[in-house]
Amino acid sequence: MSAAASKSAEKSVEPSSLEPSCRDTAAHALSIVRDGVITGEGPTTRGRVHFSRSLDTDDTAWCLRILTATAVNDQPVSRAEAEVLFEINEAATERTDGGRFDDLLAKAVAHYAASASGLKVPPRSVALSADTEIESWAPSYASKVNTEMLEWIAGQMRGKRQNNRRLMAMVATFLGATALPLAGQLPNVFDIGM
Repeated sequence: MSAAASKSAEKSVEPSSLEPSCRDTAAHALSIVRDGVITGEGPTTRGRVHFSRSLDTDDTAWCLRILTATAVNDQPVSRAEAEVLFEINEAATERTDGGRFDDLLAKAVAHYAASASGLKVPPRSVALSADTEIESWAPSYASKVNTEMLEWIAGQMRGKRQNNRRLMAMVATFLGATALPLAGQLPNVFDIGM
């Protein structure tokens, strides 16, 4: 998160109001960001102009700050947190964050899927960092991500307006390595426009 985005996020909300103490409170805090994206109002948009259905660098900074808070940093991303990130992705019809949220979503979903498949994952501050390439930690897990996780990810993406190319590329890597039976379902899951 950039220093300017961090300062802006800290100024617009009292620091303790969105500081998670566990993964459940992190998911709740992310839902507050989602509501701000949808309405353009609320504690995460205070002190700045924010249009409804738009996602900007401050919104992404809030998501990163919540996801990498000290209380949750060494725990894997939870399904509830990942689901709220998918909701934010769907709610944001306008993006002005330079693709950073798409990267964060893909990394958070990979973190969840790998850990839920019983694999060791790096701390969130490492895995979700803009400076860390997802390929530096996710590919070795791709061959071991269980099919249920892949089906869940595909279900989250099915029929959505927002097309996250970064997430689709990650899922395609997972599918190619682990779930050939799902390959026949790809045209129904992703509208790739081949």
